[in-house]
Amino acid sequence: MKAIGIIGYHHTGKTTLAAALITALAQTGFQVASIKDIHNEDYRADKKGSNSWTHARAGASQVFARGLYDAALILNSPPDLPRMLSLVSAEWLIIEGLKDAAVPKIVCANDTSEADELLDDTAIALCGRISAQTGSYKGLPVFSLEQQLPELIDLSLDKAFEILPHSDPDCCSACGKSCYQMAGDIVQGRSQRSDCVLDHQNSLDLAIGGQPLTIVPFVQNLLRDIILAFAANLKGIDPSQDIDIKIRR
Repeated sequence: MKAIGIIGYHHTGKTTLAAALITALAQTGFQVASIKDIHNEDYRADKKGSNSWTHARAGASQVFARGLYDAALILNSPPDLPRMLSLVSAEWLIIEGLKDAAVPKIVCANDTSEADELLDDTAIALCGRISAQTGSYKGLPVFSLEQQLPELIDLSLDKAFEILPHSDPDCCSACGKSCYQMAGDIVQGRSQRSDCVLDHQNSLDLAIGGQPLTIVPFVQNLLRDIILAFAANLKGIDPSQDIDIKIRR
């Protein structure tokens, strides 16, 4: 799944840009998912007093609210990005608002002072009212959404890459950097997406409820060594064969 992030302050056109990208990618034939980070303290994913709200209040950690026309999975606490990614299945992901997401980003800004506060190595372009002031800034193209959407789509298609695992850097950093640093290096051409060690050296796979989980190399090696040590003491097995373990609960 490839991803593009959109960041910026309030009223800089982030949602308008997100909707335009989603529409353009969907019309091209891609399956598109999106994440919208909401900071409004009045926002709730469910309505107080509803039947699904009652389920959650009763202690359900997850509630599926299934209606006649759509459905929603309601979690009892805000999930982090890795958790959200484990629930998303699409070819493209548009993320609005998560500044710490390790993905290429389009910065929406009203002027250069706002841009200066948000730009880093993960930025691939700028958009918003700043486009009335300049066509480029600090080496990045500045797009007018109304006039240059096709060019912005082409740049997104060119710069996007398969989303990184977003592993905890305290547990992984097998490549020598955090996923965020890796994303910036990929955008800047200092690294390639294939440099992610976690994607290519999995010696152990774990899934819970059918959902594959990302396991950092240290934990992979620890679990693998424990299981192999146990299996080595069993009689009548071929130690060269793969080992499958399933726990039913």
